[in-house]
Order: sequence, then C-alpha cells, then structure tokens
Amino acid sequence: MKHINIIGIGTGNPEHVTMQAIKAMNAAEVIFLPLKGADKEELAEIRREICERYVTRPAVRTVEFQVPQRQTADRTYTQSVDAWHGEIADIYGELISGLPDGGTGAFLVWGDPSLYDSTIRIIERVRQANSIEFDYSVVPGITSIQALAASHKIPLNLVGEPVEITTGRRLARDGLRGGSTVVMLDGEQTFAKIDDADAEIFWGAYLGTGDEIIRSGRLTDIAADIQALRTEARQRHGWIMDIYLLRKGRDFEE
Repeated sequence: MKHINIIGIGTGNPEHVTMQAIKAMNAAEVIFLPLKGADKEELAEIRREICERYVTRPAVRTVEFQVPQRQTADRTYTQSVDAWHGEIADIYGELISGLPDGGTGAFLVWGDPSLYDSTIRIIERVRQANSIEFDYSVVPGITSIQALAASHKIPLNLVGEPVEITTGRRLARDGLRGGSTVVMLDGEQTFAKIDDADAEIFWGAYLGTGDEIIRSGRLTDIAADIQALRTEARQRHGWIMDIYLLRKGRDFEE
C-alpha cells in the first residue's frame, strides 16, 4: 500500500526540524513541495533548503506543485475554504497516484500539521474518495505559538489559567476575554480595534527566520507601531506570517 508522511517542519528555521521529521523525509521516495506564487517564493526556498540540508538518501526526489488561489467572490468563508480544499485534494490525488506501489510520499507542513493547517483534512478527503488506496502518518513540528513564546521569553499561560487559541475573525466577533489569547490568521489586524487598557500584546512575524521581528507592550501603547511595522514588512517581503498573544491579568491574581 502507498503511504504518505505529513511532516511538520517548524516556522522557517531549518533547525526546528526534528530527528523524527528527518527520518520521515528520508523514508520517502518523493517529497512534494508546494509553490504559492512568486510573492511567496521565499517559503518554497526554505523548504528546498530543508531538503538539501537533511535529505541524505540519494533515491529521494522532490516534486513541486502549484497551490491554487482560494476564490472568495460570492462565497461565504466556509464555502470558499471547502471549494479550495476540493481543488487541492484533486492535486494531491494526482501526486499520490504517481507514487509507485508500496511507495512513500511526503508533504512538508509549515509549523505543525494539527494547528490551523488543513493538510490532514485534505489527505483524508483524498482517501475517502476511494479512488486511491493509501495510509498516512503525521509527524509533529514546532508551532508558531511555541516560537512566539520562546522569542519573547515568556510562558504562554498565567499560573493555573487556560490559554485560548483563536483567529482574528473570531476575535473580532467575540471580543477579548481575560487570561491568555493566542491569535492566528489575522490579516485584518484585529488587535488594533481592541480598546482595553489592561491588555498586553506579544507580537511576532517571520518567527524562526533571519527576518524575525517581535514587539511587546501594553496594547493601547504599541498597536499603531505594530501596524506600521507590519505594513512595511509586508511591502518589503511581499508576504507576512505573524501571530500574537494578548494577555490580561497577572500570575497569582485571585
């Protein structure tokens, strides 16, 4: 039976790649590398660098493929994502079909496959289509959440308190609660719309790479500075990946 390894590779620093991930990469006949357009070529280069650094078995080859753009016109968010996943599933199906019988392929996933990434969902979608027989394994990776906390030298949680992980869209809808809230996928910079004098922000972009930027402080004091910094960085690179932690309260507060 064909096999797929879904491998978390961290947030851009090749040294995030675990020994388990290296073993899984070298077990594959083919490593599939996604391309997301010229403005995100740097992301493809990082995956290529990881392969060049860690793939030591000569028989392993790489195959690059184009990821389609998500179409949002006249669709709800969930409709657009569902249709997009369907397009990608068709591509994955073709790639997996090209594996030899009993062969192994690998997809390299930014961060960790379990956290705001849909590779597992799409692979399941391909498998449930019943046109290709294969199984798969998942190799965890360092997440942007871990990288953010490490760069800021902070624990994620307040003592004895929970951590919420959400999106910018959900934060805009639900507002900020107490404790620690990690916000991902916030292209609208929702943090700048929150007027809360008690909130702190720990923000980071390009975490783990040589271009890493981090800022922290009272939200109302530095939100505008982060917005300006984010805009400039996006214009310079052509893309941005950022994440932030919002926190209210202190350790040991009753």
